[in-house]
Amino acid sequence: MDKKVRIEELVELLNRYAYEYYSLDNPSVSDKEYDIKYDELKSLEEETGYVLPYSPTQRVGDIVLKGFNKYTHKARLWSLDKAQSFEEIEDWHNRNIKFVNEMNNRGENLPDLRYVITKKFDGLTINLTYNEDGILQTAATRGNGETGEEVTAQVKTIKEIPLRTSRGDLFEVHGEAIMTVEAFEKYNATSETPLKNLRNGAAGALRNLNVRETARRGLSAFFYDVGYKDGQNFKSYEEMLEFIKEKGLPMDDYIRYATTLEEVKKYINEIKDMRFDLNYDIDGVVIAIDDIRTRELLGYTVKFPKWAIAFKFEAQEATTTLLDVEWNVGRSGRVGPTAILEPVELAGVTVKRATLNNMDDIKRKGVMIGSEVFIRRSNDVIPEIMGVVESSLENATEIKVPETCPACGSHLVLDGAHYFCENTLSCKPQMVKSIVHFACRDAMNIEGFSEKTAEQLFEKLDIRSIADLYKLNYEELLTLDKFGPKKAQNLLDAVERSKNPELYRFIYALGIPNVGVKTAKDLVNKFKSIEGLKNATFDELVSVQDVGDIVAKCVLEFFHEEKVLNTIEELLSLGVSPIFEEKVIIESSFNGKTVVVTGTLQKYSRGEIKAKLESLGAKVSGSVSKKTDYVIAGEEAGSKLTKAQDLGVTVLSEEEFEKMI
Repeated sequence: MDKKVRIEELVELLNRYAYEYYSLDNPSVSDKEYDIKYDELKSLEEETGYVLPYSPTQRVGDIVLKGFNKYTHKARLWSLDKAQSFEEIEDWHNRNIKFVNEMNNRGENLPDLRYVITKKFDGLTINLTYNEDGILQTAATRGNGETGEEVTAQVKTIKEIPLRTSRGDLFEVHGEAIMTVEAFEKYNATSETPLKNLRNGAAGALRNLNVRETARRGLSAFFYDVGYKDGQNFKSYEEMLEFIKEKGLPMDDYIRYATTLEEVKKYINEIKDMRFDLNYDIDGVVIAIDDIRTRELLGYTVKFPKWAIAFKFEAQEATTTLLDVEWNVGRSGRVGPTAILEPVELAGVTVKRATLNNMDDIKRKGVMIGSEVFIRRSNDVIPEIMGVVESSLENATEIKVPETCPACGSHLVLDGAHYFCENTLSCKPQMVKSIVHFACRDAMNIEGFSEKTAEQLFEKLDIRSIADLYKLNYEELLTLDKFGPKKAQNLLDAVERSKNPELYRFIYALGIPNVGVKTAKDLVNKFKSIEGLKNATFDELVSVQDVGDIVAKCVLEFFHEEKVLNTIEELLSLGVSPIFEEKVIIESSFNGKTVVVTGTLQKYSRGEIKAKLESLGAKVSGSVSKKTDYVIAGEEAGSKLTKAQDLGVTVLSEEEFEKMI
């Protein structure tokens, strides 16, 4: 075969594979097969010098540009007018109604108002130009709306963006380059200078003349508007969005249509509710008129289109002063820092504390007491400090690790990036938290057990091990504060009932680092007994689904500690007898399927439906994606149901589910 023909064949094939993988989330070949063909293409290009502009090898290169060229957009990129209250949305809507009525009275035939509701992404606006052959010709930043900077080489590193689409009219399409939380965390894990937020991470990547550095950031993108197109114009925004989709450009799957203010408000609240569950940043909601003719007649102000508006959310990032650092002891003995902040409003809550992780993280971010810091709230309750305002460091003081445990005064040891208190037996926070964890509902389920009770057991009854819980006696309990005869007996009864837990609960109760309830279940299903887990090898552990190197290492180290082995033996000798019943998978339509449950069911609690589905061989997931097979929807099902409908996932009522089993 002619080498140029083979190059063209490989380019078409690899671009199709990339589209299936990144846009459809439905790969048709393995990574290994893709790599073999990619290496063949690269070798042929080097040999022949024949490189197509839309070749996948052009996505990442050792390109260092000398500077940015200016690019004049074929049509202006407008910014949006902003509303921060629903009353402002209402005023805008009423103006639109008045305008439509006036136009129709003058002889126009405008349709009733219909709005398109989408998320407002917090990234960097980009404008792509595709020529008549469907080839990505130019990519540019927004700039001042009329002229931007050409960033074609940088944008080509975004793997979801097609380098070639179907032939047709020349067009410009607007979108937002973003950085996902996963990409952000991956970059910061290996970067000497961590990024402070997702938006700056995306903007900095596209404005970096070293294209390989851009590629390291792992950017993504969403597209939502055609600014210019030769040939026939669109009649509606819906038609425009369909065009973008047909061209294979990445789009967000949340698009809603509203004809009333009530519907607009509903969708604003929907997006607001999902904000902190997303793996990328949004800072509001865009509401735009669907009908293009109405848009044309409404026109523009000097700054904004009159036919669209953005509802802005409260900021999820802020700056404030770091007042002090508090060191706290965890269940594992880890002594970790928590930032005490000058109170600041962030995403609707007053923030006074933030995560600092460890000393390595503190040094890398350059954080000091008295400095101004960037804080960010995402899906975590406690925000995280992302970086420091450099100009505020002059009078700041260094953060120092305490010389001894802040709880018990014992010696601290450094293990990896973390400091630990060595006093595992008489350090109060460690023991109290270990006992509380052991007794919690997901573990041994000792009813009526509280942290205050655990503190009293430690201080007054000298409880120094979880095994000591099974040595408690009635008379001793009566000496505790607010413990009468009934409460004392109830606690003893609850301790006695806990002696026959399911094996996975017992394993979880032991407090193995990085082993949660799900991992405990997976380990138990594999090894079937305590002895089996104790004797497991590293290779056997990592063969368990979702168990990686870190978890495997934690399990191995845990069961090699003499204190742990002695505690387990003592628990067994005191009558604790974990139960393992191998689950029999019932043959059903759900075997091997991924199922999401949303809303309130009549016959099942959330735990019961999960157990039922697992007995049918299903994998129960918490989020809806293209890989979801079924969604079981109860009453008051929310955004998960909506997403399932949008993706074409089969939705079952509770009654339909029961008919299938």
